[in-house]
Amino acid sequence: MKYIIMADGKGTRWQNYNDIPKHFIEIDGETLLARTVRLLRQGDPGCEVIITSHDPRYEVEGARRYEPKNNHLEIDRFTEELIEDDICFLYGDTFYSEEASKTIIDTEAEDILFFGNRRSIVAVKVADGSLFKKHVDRVRQLYLDGKIEKCIGWQVYQSFMGLPFDEKRIESKYVVLKDGTEDFNSPEDFDRRTKKKWE
Repeated sequence: MKYIIMADGKGTRWQNYNDIPKHFIEIDGETLLARTVRLLRQGDPGCEVIITSHDPRYEVEGARRYEPKNNHLEIDRFTEELIEDDICFLYGDTFYSEEASKTIIDTEAEDILFFGNRRSIVAVKVADGSLFKKHVDRVRQLYLDGKIEKCIGWQVYQSFMGLPFDEKRIESKYVVLKDGTEDFNSPEDFDRRTKKKWE
């Protein structure tokens, strides 16, 4: 299995809070990126881990950094040239619990499988790369044509499931993680989370 940690976003909502990119938030002395790489290596020792980023600071032991060819829209985080069968996209700004990491690694996808909570998608496991690419491309085009307002992971899930784009609804092909796994988009996300006890 190949794991792709998406970390090439622009961080506009984070705004360099605490003078660091959000991927470098430290929990118990370990950055979010290093934690994700460690958990993947722990759960799937023979795997390949790629971090997508144009920033040389994003070199992490146990992974290799890749600079995406295209990064204009938010949906471009699903680096098109890396889409193939048997890959898993994870978000670089997410704190993954050990349980969530194990669930993501151990759960097999028949075609495409999404993982997250009711607020955010935190991983997408892809068994059929051409099918995933078809829905990513469809969502991108709908957004460019002005037919949908956003083009992120939720819209890919909605396209794949044939769901309406105007509401967040979870049906099948979605594994709900009921633990401490959470993404950080803004300083408010981080401040709220640090008030709780880390795993």
